[in-house]
Amino acid sequence: MAKRVGIEVSLAIAETAKLANVDVVAAYPITPQTHIVEHLAQLVANGELDAAYIPVESEHSAMSACLGASAVGARTFTATAGQGLELMHEVLYVASSMQLPVVMTVANRALSAPLSVWGDHSDVMSVRDTGWIQIFTENGQEVVDNLLCAFRIAEDPEVLLPVMVHLDGFHLSHMIEPLFLPEPSEVEQFIPPNRYPFPLDPGKPVTMGAFAPPIIYSETKKAQQVNLEASKAVILHCWEDFGYRFKRYYSPVESYLSEGARVLLLTMGSFSETAMAAIDKMRQEGKDVGLLKLRLWRPFPFAEIRQAVKNAEVLIILDRALSFGGPGGPVCSEIKSALYHEQNRPKVISFVGGLGGRDITVAGFEYIVNRGIQISQTGSEQEFEIFGVRE
Repeated sequence: MAKRVGIEVSLAIAETAKLANVDVVAAYPITPQTHIVEHLAQLVANGELDAAYIPVESEHSAMSACLGASAVGARTFTATAGQGLELMHEVLYVASSMQLPVVMTVANRALSAPLSVWGDHSDVMSVRDTGWIQIFTENGQEVVDNLLCAFRIAEDPEVLLPVMVHLDGFHLSHMIEPLFLPEPSEVEQFIPPNRYPFPLDPGKPVTMGAFAPPIIYSETKKAQQVNLEASKAVILHCWEDFGYRFKRYYSPVESYLSEGARVLLLTMGSFSETAMAAIDKMRQEGKDVGLLKLRLWRPFPFAEIRQAVKNAEVLIILDRALSFGGPGGPVCSEIKSALYHEQNRPKVISFVGGLGGRDITVAGFEYIVNRGIQISQTGSEQEFEIFGVRE
């Protein structure tokens, strides 16, 4: 039986990678994810985890080392945040294009300038099109659970794609929470051995991914897109099996008091729990509001989004990243696109907030919902509003 322990979420991530029996960790320290790889280094040094730990000179090198390890069939893990994720950027495309099932946790952090170590979603939104499966979490237990799922999903022979598990920097990474950590035997039954079907072999050298002329490049990208879309079925099956085994259930779009609600608020990540408290308060006041939580960012859950909002009149979306010069936040843009052809789509109202780690309180979420309702009725001269900016 799983034991409930009080532990920092970053340390729990390292312990979960140990439970998954990773073979290789290649990592570079960067706030706020350093505690993850620091603890993994300690586990390897103490002989508690039989893995190769590769300390590298940069995040670009960390992901490059992960590519090589994964390509020979090793179960491979790393972690990063903010600028570190951006330094990995060009290598991320290689992992997905080469079908290398690397797993990475990202302690989401605001991007410079000005320099910030605090969390928002600007780093993840800049890598949304790199071909990785991407999952958002809102508390420590969800991080642990979805990290276990990430190894199983990534290494599934029908998928073979890298997976990012996102957690909000500091708001989650440095929190101590009571978490259920499964027994090693339970994890062993849940995650099959990694049998990568295309391992590199020095005895049979090949060249992979080196050069593609225009006559075949489009076909390779189409195949990659088809594969990423098809991974959704495996993700859903994995979450279903996880729920059966561990009694905690996940889905691409999760709802809270949203059934029949006229007004819906949509959030991602740890702020969803504060938003839930705001929804509770507003429901007690007789207001017809509900909450949607977007968990699966890639592949994007078009069908689930459309189903979740089909009876709503107003959909208020909070982004924690700003698309400079664009219509607001990246999540809102994508949801507007997903609903464009729907006949009974709700009015979509865009807010951006929580940038650079700034908190949004329960009262703040109440304001966002009430202001969103007002905009839906009277309109606004702005394409979107940034919440909480001091005049």
